[in-house]
Amino acid sequence: MKTRYFKKGEEIIKEGMLSDCAYIIESGSVEVSKKKPNGERQSIGILKENDIFGEMGLIDGLPRSASVVALEDCSISIMTQEAFNSLAQHNAQALMPILKVLAKRLRSTLRLVEDMQDGKSNSSAPLNDGF
Repeated sequence: MKTRYFKKGEEIIKEGMLSDCAYIIESGSVEVSKKKPNGERQSIGILKENDIFGEMGLIDGLPRSASVVALEDCSISIMTQEAFNSLAQHNAQALMPILKVLAKRLRSTLRLVEDMQDGKSNSSAPLNDGF
């Protein structure tokens, strides 16, 4: 995997961009946000050392579902599609951390949907346990 360095305030992922890799934070922290219908950005989580992001695009190749900005200078490893496919073929067990992250984030999203259906208003609370 290749390592890239991002300065504080630098955009790492832009919502809507095509995707072909995932990122693992070696040092630093990042903020994950989504654009609201009115154009404002809403923070949905803070990620730090050893957290992964961008994994959905690595798997499905669809455009990025959120933006990610460095909150401080960061060192980030980039997992390419080739590296992911190689792991899947030669060491499928190594993919478990990524699958666990996906499952955790899906559960957080489902909880949010359930809360919305129950009339609870948690829309301003970040999904820190999901992101």
